[in-house]
Amino acid sequence: MLWNSKNEEQEGQNFTVLSNRKSNVVKKATIMVLLMSSLTFNMAFANEEDNKALKEIYHIYAEGQYIGAISDKTEMEKLFDKKVQESSSQYDGLQLQAGNNLKVITEQVYTPSTNDETTLQKLNDLIEVEATAFALSVNDEMAVYVKDIATYHEVIKKLKLQFITEEELATLEARKSVTDSLPELQTGETRIVDLILKQEVSGVTVDVTPEKVVSADEAVKLLLEGTLEQETYKVSAGDVLGNIASKFNLTSAELLTINPGLTDTSVLQINQELNVTVLKPLINMEVVYEKKVEETVPHTKQVIETDEMFKGDTKVKQEGADGKRVATYLIRQENGVEIGQSLSNETILEQPKEHVVLKGTKVIPSRGSGVFAWPAEGGYISSKMGYRWGRKHEGIDIARPSGFNIKAADNGVVEAAGWDGTYGNRVIVNHKNGYKTTYAHLSSVSVSVGDVVPQGSKLGVMGNTGRSTGTHLHFEVKKDGVTIDPLSVLK
Repeated sequence: MLWNSKNEEQEGQNFTVLSNRKSNVVKKATIMVLLMSSLTFNMAFANEEDNKALKEIYHIYAEGQYIGAISDKTEMEKLFDKKVQESSSQYDGLQLQAGNNLKVITEQVYTPSTNDETTLQKLNDLIEVEATAFALSVNDEMAVYVKDIATYHEVIKKLKLQFITEEELATLEARKSVTDSLPELQTGETRIVDLILKQEVSGVTVDVTPEKVVSADEAVKLLLEGTLEQETYKVSAGDVLGNIASKFNLTSAELLTINPGLTDTSVLQINQELNVTVLKPLINMEVVYEKKVEETVPHTKQVIETDEMFKGDTKVKQEGADGKRVATYLIRQENGVEIGQSLSNETILEQPKEHVVLKGTKVIPSRGSGVFAWPAEGGYISSKMGYRWGRKHEGIDIARPSGFNIKAADNGVVEAAGWDGTYGNRVIVNHKNGYKTTYAHLSSVSVSVGDVVPQGSKLGVMGNTGRSTGTHLHFEVKKDGVTIDPLSVLK
């Protein structure tokens, strides 16, 4: 029992010691809380005082480059407003803003150190004024900038009206709004079927320099011609078409095409102005028309060869006659130039009748083919058929040959050979097809009446007999007894 009592007494002492220790910890904790509260209060008071001492300055950057710092942001805003105001009178109607190329970073400092005047002067030189505009893109590439989306739609409409009328456009748009099929086209009627922008055209709002924003008419010109201004060139001494074309990366053919009235034989004049701009449209507009007409169907011609008829003879076996049809065409125009036409439907009203001709192929030496060869060995025509010296010259004269043999112009039979007054020595060949040829003033004759002579065979030698003023051949041709110009049949 004693042991137990001692133990209990010891435990009580221990408890007392522990209690005293806990009490000390609580006191310390209380003191720490009070100290912390005091410190927090003092720091909050200090921050409030510090904030009142801080000043804001504004660091300005232009495209990544540091420009400087200013202490008054309102001065910068005034400068922006001034720049916009100066541009507003020049670019009336555009929504303008300034400074999009700038970046401003705010900093709070105790002691501001800025040079506002110098920085604002630099800003004045760097500020860019931009316009909020609407970009028209062609195949996803920016092509032209206009004021707004309303102007964009105006450009698209004006593009269309370059190639069709206002009435045609209204009709086409009204037709596309309904699903009914088109009424039957009447004979003699033409109507527009479709209007196609060959490139993909879209638009988006962008900020650009106002100089790039153009009017609706300027945009149309740029889209259709690829340029707002045509370049010209003044001709200088020594210029020729070829070197002018090469100066501007053109071919001579392209230079001629863009200068109507100019040909490859034209004589260029000093200071003459030539267009050297080949139009390269950014947009191509295709218009499709439908046309219904009544028209003639031309008849065909067939030639049938037969050995039952002499060569050179022809005979009509069947007279031809044109037919009639009602035809519907689809006509395609690109930028006002027709690029294709196709027949979409036809109704035959009257079938055409083929014209059939029989052509003889039977050849005998005594009969001419109707194709006449030159009757001399070279030479030139010294006198044509017609009136001279007060009387009619019935043939042609051939002089100065390379050789003096006279030859039959075609197959035939000698009808006359020998002297004939003013003709001197002459030969007449009957070609048995309605043609006769006469060869006069020969120095000698090599054939006799009744001889069959093939084309090119010798009839005699060129001379100066009869009424003649020099060595030459007088050559005549008659068709069915009527004298004709030899030059109309000689090959």
